[in-house]
Amino acid sequence: MKVLLIKDVKSLGKVGEIKEVKDGYGQNFLVKKGFAKVATDEVISEWKKEQAKIQADLEAEIKELNKIASKLKDTKVIIKRKLGDNGHLYGAVTKDDISKALSDAGFEIDKKTIEIKNAIKMVGSYEISIKLGHGIHANTSLEVVGE
Repeated sequence: MKVLLIKDVKSLGKVGEIKEVKDGYGQNFLVKKGFAKVATDEVISEWKKEQAKIQADLEAEIKELNKIASKLKDTKVIIKRKLGDNGHLYGAVTKDDISKALSDAGFEIDKKTIEIKNAIKMVGSYEISIKLGHGIHANTSLEVVGE
């Protein structure tokens, strides 16, 4: 019996492979437990269409992330903070503050994706790195000014 694996099976193969197995193993274990489907022409063509759609969606998402990265590159975010007597900020500028400032600029960026090399405790310009996903990183400039 031929089966199309829809989940990885340790001793048999990986997702998407078509394997020849004994009828009992195929029906009673692989198909019943949801690890595989019987490899008919209809199932195989449906699987290929589904994989093509997933690939197209992935390519569209990567294209969109690249657009966002190029827009972020040209964006300068300004955060205003109160200053102490010595010119230092009251508290540091956090990832949450940067995320809110980016949200005000029209970008929905999760604070967990923002990378800051050192704590931002003084007025000045800083380079911020943002992980967008799929290996795409964006850099944007941050300007911290005192009130």
